[in-house]
Amino acid sequence: MGTLVNYRTEKGVAVLTLNDPPVNAYSHEMLKELDGYILEARFDNDVHVLVLTGRGEKFFCAGANINMLREADSTFKYYFCLHANETISRLEQTPKLVIAALNGHAVGGGLEVALACDLRIARTGECQIGLPEIALGVLPGTGGTQRLTRLLGKSRAMEMMIEGAKLNVERAAELGLVNKAWAAESSDDFLRKVVDYARGFCPPNSASMAVGAIKRAVQSGAEMSLEQGLAFERELQAELFASADAKEGLDAYLGKRKPQFKGA
Repeated sequence: MGTLVNYRTEKGVAVLTLNDPPVNAYSHEMLKELDGYILEARFDNDVHVLVLTGRGEKFFCAGANINMLREADSTFKYYFCLHANETISRLEQTPKLVIAALNGHAVGGGLEVALACDLRIARTGECQIGLPEIALGVLPGTGGTQRLTRLLGKSRAMEMMIEGAKLNVERAAELGLVNKAWAAESSDDFLRKVVDYARGFCPPNSASMAVGAIKRAVQSGAEMSLEQGLAFERELQAELFASADAKEGLDAYLGKRKPQFKGA
């Protein structure tokens, strides 16, 4: 087990916890551990969904470690940002559902990590969500300018970034920045709810291959022309039609019973 990222699996769900309290700010060392665990979850055929969260009650992640950035030279900063982008893109390009469990504040690079996840579920309360990098004289440089714009549209995303606005969970949910806002007495209770939700996308409850294919069609297809996206969708559908889960789904429908998927 890593020291800066904790990793465990539970009935088809891999839980990755950023572990540098109180703010869980990420360093190059943390990103290397996170990168390794994303790959581990990818290669584990028993893992169907990834859940990413932070340790503690107050912060999901406050972004990059500011002291580290202040002391580093320009070459290190460039390669740090490059590796951060590559690590976060692994979440986006992994053909398994990735859910960000925002147990606390998700600001700066912390929100940028969450934006690369497929779904964002936030704990209601004092949690703030935003990209305040403008206050440091820089821009959101780990995908924030690109992913927030694709999610909210140009005008809304630009307004949020140039103002350095920090939103409460309810407002973030109204804008579609988070998918769900759930109350919980503690961070552990909140994570339990998210993991239980995640298990709903694992066999035998759900056809996880189809979930992964939907993710790939959306994440990659959205960057293609409509014609290319439709072609990509057809190829993914052809793969699914050849799967055992598709046969089970059709047989269960015709037999008027609940399907028992196997993720194959």
